[in-house]
Amino acid sequence: MSLMMTVLMLIFGWLSVAAAMLWGVLRIARRHHPAPQPQAQQNPKAAGRHATAH
Repeated sequence: MSLMMTVLMLIFGWLSVAAAMLWGVLRIARRHHPAPQPQAQQNPKAAGRHATAH
């Protein structure tokens, strides 16, 4: 096997391992990411009042 072929195989092997690791990390991150919660609708009347603390 020539030197050029060995170097190319090392580079492509490294790229395939890096791509597989990135795919795994993104897969785990997507699975463990919490789902977005729907925002509760605020009462428009309560938004206009000021807080009173006496």
